[in-house]
Amino acid sequence: MPDYMNGSLIVNKSKGTEVSHVDMADSFVSRFMGLMFKGSIERGLVLRIPEGRGRRGSGIHMFFMRIPLDVLFLDEEKVVVDEVHLKPWQMYNPKKPARFVVELQKGTLKSSGTEIGDELDFTCDSA
Repeated sequence: MPDYMNGSLIVNKSKGTEVSHVDMADSFVSRFMGLMFKGSIERGLVLRIPEGRGRRGSGIHMFFMRIPLDVLFLDEEKVVVDEVHLKPWQMYNPKKPARFVVELQKGTLKSSGTEIGDELDFTCDSA
């Protein structure tokens, strides 16, 4: 199993709300595995996308996923540039390039009120 960095909380600075507790995936293996094969999730996952990747380079797939997810795409300043609700076996390329992809439990976006243009905050120590 990939090693994840644990213990971050995503806060929606635009709305003053908590979005979700998350783990960080910033290695090739941890980004590749994501949340595949999980039957449920207690914490979301932030995938740190390497610099220089375009819109398609920050796309994701839901192959081997067992549960639907809410997904946020954030730019370098952690502003939401796209959001989508995905079911298992779907693929998606964001409307704009992303530096962070946030995979969350289905319903998190609605309950937190998070939407395109919101500024989020979390710690991702490994650069």
